This record gives sequence, C-alpha cells and structure tokens, in this order.
Amino acid sequence: MTQQSTAQYFQHLPPVPDDKPVLIAGPTASGKSALALEVAERFGGVIVNADASQVYDCWRVVSARPSEEEEARAPHRLYGHIAYDQDYSTGHWLREVTPLLSGAQRPIIVGGTGLYFTALTKGMAQIPATPAEIRAEADQISLPELITGVDDETLAGLDVQNRARVQRAWEVQRATGRSLLSWQSDTPPPVLNLKDTVPIVLDVDKAWLLARIERRFDQMLEQGAIEEVRAMLDRFDPNLPACKAIGVPELRAYLSGSMTLDQARDRATIATRQFAKRQRTWFRARMKAWNHIDPSKLYQT
Repeated sequence: MTQQSTAQYFQHLPPVPDDKPVLIAGPTASGKSALALEVAERFGGVIVNADASQVYDCWRVVSARPSEEEEARAPHRLYGHIAYDQDYSTGHWLREVTPLLSGAQRPIIVGGTGLYFTALTKGMAQIPATPAEIRAEADQISLPELITGVDDETLAGLDVQNRARVQRAWEVQRATGRSLLSWQSDTPPPVLNLKDTVPIVLDVDKAWLLARIERRFDQMLEQGAIEEVRAMLDRFDPNLPACKAIGVPELRAYLSGSMTLDQARDRATIATRQFAKRQRTWFRARMKAWNHIDPSKLYQT
C-alpha cells in the first residue's frame, strides 16, 4: 500500500480501541497480512496467525507466510512453529491462542481459516482425539465413501467438496459412535466474545481477487517456492495436511517431470481460485456480524 492509499483504507475501518483484540479474516491473496501489519504499526499489538497452512515450518513462500523483514516490523506468533508431520487441529490452535488473549500486547489475529475464528468466538466442542488407526483407515477411503459414512444432518452443514472437513466428520462418527453435529451441540462458551473485539472481514470483489491470484504463482517462484518444495521431496507424504498445501503437489509434479511449469501454474491457480471461493462463501455466511471491508475499492496493487 502507498501512504495515501493506507490513509484511505484506515478511514473505512471501524475504531480500534486500545483494549480490544483485532480479528482480520479474508480469502487468500486479499491483503489481510498487509493490513494486520499496518494495524500493528499504527495501533500496537502482536500479530497472531489464524491460517492452517502457515503453522508449518517447511512453508514460508508456498503458504505466503510473512517474510523475515515483515516479521521484524512487529511481533508475530504461531507462524511456522509446527513440524511438517506433526498433528495440528483447530483444537491445538485454540489452546495456543488462548494465553495470547491475556498477554501484555493486544492480539491482532489474522488468517483465512474460518474454523479457527469460529472456534475462538463461538466456542468449540471437546471432541476426543481421533485414534491413529482410524485416521489411517480414513486416509484410504475415497471422498464419496466418506460422505456415505456421515449422517445427513452433519452433512447438511458441511462443504462436501472439502475432503478434510468430510473426513473429520467421518472420523468423529467412527471413533465415538456419535455424530459431529451432536458433539458440536454441546459446545462450551467461547474464550473470546465477538462483541469484545474489532472484527474485520475482507469481503473482496471477485475479479480483483482473481487478478491477484493469477499473479501469485509467479511471485512464489521468484521468492523461492521451487527450492522450498525441492527441499521437502524426500519427506513428502500426500496424506499429511502440510503436503496438501496449494502449490506443493503441483510443484512436486513439476520437479518429478510429470508436469510442465506452465501446467503446474495453471493447476495451482485453479486450486487457489476454488479455495478462495470456498473461503468467501464461508465468511459471507458465517461472519455477517463482522465489519465487511472491500479493499479493491480502496487501493490498487
């Protein structure tokens, strides 16, 4: 952002009282990390990650984590602190973020993982951990088969194209004999009430966002994405969430010779578009009470 456009941006934001955490949600490539950094520098605070891909230590470029230079401008937490093969769920994130809410610095929680924000501001059911053998069984089952193993009421609230969400519901039902929806009905109070925050969701223009997504892959290449994926080739496991990050399977295919770089670019761009569409749908359906800001009307990048 330029100085002029930054000033215009902040004219459209809600007030930021000193005692309130700031929540910034938005689809991939919408500029939410840049906004969080501007908020931290202008009002003070620690930037806290709420993006599932950015927790892994192996992906800085591929997951669009803040650069080392950006991290030097303000304190950052929960970025790149999890090993690629370590289990990490919404529950893990909620347990890690809770102590930061009462720290010395105001948390500025930013990311694109809607479930993290839902767990934070609406509460999260205390579902037992999935046994390893059931997780392994689920990994071998196709998405249509997983769908048939989930009760209709739970399915009605799921994005059935999102394998991770469907598999989670299947695993809960298989492991506990109780549906995910049933567990969620016993959700305890949230650790942070939305009314006690400054909640901002970047509700961006579709064409503007798609243009930014189109540029993202080439920017990743310039910043070292190929080298990042090459360094992980000997540890790649397609069943691990870290290895499913957009851009990773595509660049791995390029490095193996089964895909050209142009094909990898096209595949990754399509996957990013689809992901952004799911994010925008989630935010609009579940974050109606948030302050909706469209950065495409405020600045051009």
